[in-house]
Amino acid sequence: MSIQGNLKTMNVSDLLQFLAAARKTGTLKIARGTVVKEIVLENGVIVGSRSNDPKQLIGQVLLHYGKIGEDQLQAAMEIHRQSGDRLGSILSAQGIVSAADVVYALRMRTLDIIYDLFLWEEATFEFFDGEALPSDVIRIQVEAQSVIMEGIYRIDEWSRYRAIIPSDRCYFELSAGWTELLEETNKESREVLYYVDKGMTVAEMCYNLHTSSFHACALLFNLVDKKIIAVAGEAPIPAASEASPTRTSLSAAELLELARAELQDGSYENALSKIRAALEQEPNNGDAQRLRQEAEDLCIRQVYQDGLPPSAVPKLLKTVEQLEGERLDPQEAFLLSRINGEWDISAIISVCPFHEADSLRMIKRLVDGGVIGIS
Repeated sequence: MSIQGNLKTMNVSDLLQFLAAARKTGTLKIARGTVVKEIVLENGVIVGSRSNDPKQLIGQVLLHYGKIGEDQLQAAMEIHRQSGDRLGSILSAQGIVSAADVVYALRMRTLDIIYDLFLWEEATFEFFDGEALPSDVIRIQVEAQSVIMEGIYRIDEWSRYRAIIPSDRCYFELSAGWTELLEETNKESREVLYYVDKGMTVAEMCYNLHTSSFHACALLFNLVDKKIIAVAGEAPIPAASEASPTRTSLSAAELLELARAELQDGSYENALSKIRAALEQEPNNGDAQRLRQEAEDLCIRQVYQDGLPPSAVPKLLKTVEQLEGERLDPQEAFLLSRINGEWDISAIISVCPFHEADSLRMIKRLVDGGVIGIS
């Protein structure tokens, strides 16, 4: 038996309290648009989590906490692609991280996944009561009550941050005499100041810090509060943004029917756009989720066959000065910063906190726009 609903009628706090009090065992799946997060419970205790958000993959979490470097992640991902072994096991076997580091990262990822949910205003949920624990879950133990208290605190903090930093498109400027206040900052804040000096938006900082918007805004809010930096403005909304779903009057079922026809015709990008629009309407639609994976796999195969093989090495065709004059999409800016003339496409994709299909689409767009070339 499953329990279904919407966070507008039953918020995350009430939902977790109910599951903990009833000592439920099963999987709680919460979906918003194309993002799906899962919390695994046993007798009311949180013992694991999953997320299809690439920013919350274990490799990205280990990067954020400074346990590994991007070159180490890239090398481990290459072994993972060939062997299929877990990334954490590979890094542990190589002596790069300890087993305790992996468990710690998984625990912190679970907490971040849950805390993010407290900031979601609209989402659908479904609890699969009695569902067996996934066979590949690495067990952790988190009491629901502790995350509920922290989640409520974050809601209040988020309101404070957004009063000063209204969107992730905000960028900042260093205040006069900011160097005199450096003693009040830590290593992570100094890294943020470096990104401020480069004119990065909040979204760009999130990718480079391998962290959530909440954490990035907490660091920035503290620097604003100390008058070390100030909000300088907001970048325009990118013309083509996955965050802006296709506006349509069609139902999810109708969109999926059209998407299937597009797939049959080989129009994989068009099909993917319609599937994403369907998921915006019905995030927990199993058919749409399966079809999305199929469309993404076909998009990936098509790009690789059309002259962008995994072994190809991208190179910048424009100077840094020329690129600074363009307000790039945050994801494009991050991807471009990882093009060094040495890493091939597979290496670049392995360190990007994006879906492979999205990374490839950006690379193709940048190639077609003359920003990068392939050798």
